[in-house]
Formats: sequence, structure tokens, C-alpha cells
Amino acid sequence: MMFLASLKKRLSLPSTSWQLCLLATIGGALSALLIVGFTIATDALQQFYFQEKNNYSSLDALSRFLLPLLGAVIILVVSWITGYKYLRTGIPFVLHRLKVAHGVIPLRNSINQFIGSVVALASGFSVGREGPAVHLGAAFSSYLGSALKLPHNSIRTLCACGIAAAISASFNTPLAAVIFVMEVILREYKVHVFIPIMMASIVGSMITSSTFGPAHEFEYFNKIALGFQHYPSLIILGIGLGIVAFVFNRYLVSVIEHSARFHIASRLLLAAFITGTLAYAIPAAIESDMSTLNLSDSHLQVLGAILIAKIVMTICALGLGIPGGVVGPILGIGAIAGTCAAVIIQPIFPDSNLATDFALMGMAGFMAATLNAPLAALLAVVELSNQIEIIVPAMVVIAVSCLVSGQFFGNRSLFVMQLEIQNLTYRKPPLEKSLQRIGVLGVMQENFSLNQLTSDDEKHTALANQQEGYFVISHVKNPKADNDLYYWLERDETEEGTIKEHLLLPLHSQSTLVEAYLLLVKKRKGAVYIYGNDVDDILGIVTFEQIRRYLVEGRIR
Repeated sequence: MMFLASLKKRLSLPSTSWQLCLLATIGGALSALLIVGFTIATDALQQFYFQEKNNYSSLDALSRFLLPLLGAVIILVVSWITGYKYLRTGIPFVLHRLKVAHGVIPLRNSINQFIGSVVALASGFSVGREGPAVHLGAAFSSYLGSALKLPHNSIRTLCACGIAAAISASFNTPLAAVIFVMEVILREYKVHVFIPIMMASIVGSMITSSTFGPAHEFEYFNKIALGFQHYPSLIILGIGLGIVAFVFNRYLVSVIEHSARFHIASRLLLAAFITGTLAYAIPAAIESDMSTLNLSDSHLQVLGAILIAKIVMTICALGLGIPGGVVGPILGIGAIAGTCAAVIIQPIFPDSNLATDFALMGMAGFMAATLNAPLAALLAVVELSNQIEIIVPAMVVIAVSCLVSGQFFGNRSLFVMQLEIQNLTYRKPPLEKSLQRIGVLGVMQENFSLNQLTSDDEKHTALANQQEGYFVISHVKNPKADNDLYYWLERDETEEGTIKEHLLLPLHSQSTLVEAYLLLVKKRKGAVYIYGNDVDDILGIVTFEQIRRYLVEGRIR
């Protein structure tokens, strides 16, 4: 018990510690194992009707049409059992829970995410596995922190570690996973958070490498052959990707907004009907995101039709509520767009085969412009292709696509747009954001004397005998409530002989300084008392003066 109490105090402070790194490693390993199980479950489900994974073209036309409908029915049955209100999943939901619940995610949402995403991916819906990975990784690590009753600031960090481990386990991209968490999820860079996230990501990559092998998804590509003569074409590609990213974000958010008034059953069945219809007419559109890279020999009209179908399928699936992620389809759409660009400029460079090079550029540029995450997009493509030579041309495409999308069209991160349209909280004032990094256990004052002081003489005597650095707390029985009342006593310096009494407000030991601040800010004075399992078991107090000193001077104590 003493060790656990000491651990909680250590984790309350915003500093790097071996204890937090150890918990991050454990949480990351558990999250990565969950993602391995998720991947195995998806592959096992596909084996019922595929001889080769993701080989949807092997199905006849009617089966391609019916498969998404069957998947939607299964998702609805699971959602009905767990409760439709728990169907909300994915990265935007995780961002929301990080802000309002320190990353703690309801178990039923996680059940829906696991089963629903496995079914959605196996049924041919245009969704990705990184959304489920983020959700499940965050949930599992937050469950670990909640089970140990750790301070909320450390649970939030463990949640980010689980996300990094899950993404790393999904794609075997440890560095891109770290940057994705810092750039997209937390949107801040702090050393005390960066190190445990990095360790969790490494563990996730090690587990997936030992299970599925160390190879990356795009390693079979030829070495990139882009030179300076191709840069004008890359700039034009970046412009096109920025425009497509704006259109994609706008229509996806519009579908989410306008479909919200319909029942979830109607939405999922409509998404299945649209997916099945497009799969019936254009079989290549339902293939996995990476198989589209084998279409470089197709005519431009065929590639254009596949591109449009893929965009429509993704917008309808995600916009209408099919559980899954958006990054996978974004990479697929970017790859097809890049391949289209390569086919267009092929007559200018007849001696070069630019299809795979431009496909990689399309993935980087479209992901960066859609998610407003240029660094994460760059590192993701570098790690997936295992080619360091890709950096400079990819930076050109990313810079142009982000500039066009954001500057000229006002496009923002798709996740932020989803949060706003769904009225989910995702922002906090800078002051609160700073205070939520510190747990009250790490800064509370533990030097206090607690007595039942009923008369003024007793209070004066207690203050006269007060030891230096100690707080005098008066305990008053409250006949009208279960818990008693506690007052912090101090001398009034402005009027000699007068005692100021501050009612101490109770605050749980898992809380952060932001909760203490919100309780005290109205009066801008007083203090809160920190309790553990029992509301009458005082562990220490935190005064408003402590919080003010931290905000003004940067000193915690």
C-alpha cells in the first residue's frame, strides 16, 4: 500500500519517471497484443469466404453486393445488444474522451469498436484499421490506469501510450506512431510524455514484428526514382491533392451532419447498400487500400472511376456510422490519385515508370492535407516504404497540398471538423490545459493538524500553538449530511485578533489541479482537501495560493 501511494504521488508530477515508463511499457504491450488479436480475428473471418486475404474480386457480383449488407446487419445486432448509444467509436471519440474524461472510455464502446470494426473490415467497407487501433489502444491502457486508481494526468498519458503502441502494432511504424500521437492526438510535445510514448511504441512494433514478421507494407516497391525534373509535376499533384482533400473533408462532415437525424439502422443499411452497389459495378473499388497500387497499367478512365468510387464509399461508410478508421482509406485514395497523375504525365517521361513513386507521393500529400498532420504523414510513408530517399519529394507534395487545402480553402483536420459537427468537446483553455498535467497528490500540503474546535478560544489556542509550515483544520460535525465539514483556519493579517475560516471543499485524490482550480476560482481564495477512498479521510490540502503561484511563477510548491 505504501508503495502504491508513493507511486501515485510520483505519477502526479509532470516529469519523466521510470515508474511511468514501466507502466507505459506494460500498457503498450497489452494494447499491442489486443491489436494482434484484432488483426487475427479479421483475417480469420475473411477465411470463411476468401482463399486469399482481401481478395474481393474472387467473389461473384451478387456476393460482393450482399456481403456489406450482411456485415451491417451483424454490426446492428451487436449494437442493439450493447446499446446504440455506445456505438460512437474511433479517433474523434477518443479525442473527446481525452478532454472530458482523461481518456477513460466506456467498455461497451470498446466492445462495439472491436466486433464492429472486425466485421466492417471483413465485409468490404471502405474503413481503416487505425481508428479501431487508436480506440482499443486508448481503452486498454486507460483501463489499466483506472484499475490502479492512478491520478488522472497519468491515465491520460497511459492512454496516449496505448494509442502509440496500437498504431505501431497495426502498421509496424514506431516513429510515425509517436509523431501521430503527439501531432494529432495530444497536439503538444512534452518530454515527460514523449519518452513513455516512445517506449510503448517500440514495444508495439516488437510485438507485431515477432508475430507477423518485420516487413513493411510497401517494402516490395522499387527504389524511388524521382528527380528534380519531376518536381513541377509533384507541385501540380500537391495542388490537386489539396483540392480533393478539401472536397473529401467537406462532404464527409456534411454527411455526418445531415444523417444524424436518422436512426442508426437506416444509416448503416444505406451505407451497406451504397458500398454493395459500387462493389457490384466496380470490383476494384472494394479491394483493400494497398491493392489499388497494382492498377498502374489501367486506363485513366478506369482509374478515375475507381478513385471516385473509393471516395464515395469512404464518405458514405464513415459518414453514416460504420465503425472503422479513416487513415487506411485516405492512403488508398491518395495512392489512386497519385497513380492517375503518373498515367497523365507518362508521355512526358516515357522512359520512367512513375506509378509507384507518384502513388507514394499521393498517399503522403492526401493524408497530410486531410488530417492536417504533415509530419505524421511524411514519417508514415517513409517507414511504410522503408525508403529514406522519399523524404524530399514527399515534403514538396505535402507542403503544397497542405498550403492549398488550408490557405486557399480553409480546410482543417478532419478529426476536428468531426468533433465540431457532432458537438463533442475537444478543446480546453490554455490555463486548464496546463493545470491538467499535474495531479493534486503531487502538490498537496500534508502538514496539518485536525481537531474539533467548537469555540473561538480553542481556535485561537490552536493557531497560537501552530507549528511553522502546518495548517490548522477545524472539524465540524454536520448533522444534515453524511460527510462532516472541515475549515482551514488562518489569522486575518488585516484585522488583529480575527480568524479567517475557509470551508474546505472535498476533492478525490485522482483529480488534477484543474479540478481544484475550478472549485476555487470563483472566490479566488481558500483550499480543497484531498481524500482517498473515504471522503472523511484527509490526505492533504491544496490552496488557491499554490495554484496561483504555479500559474504566475511556474513553481509547483
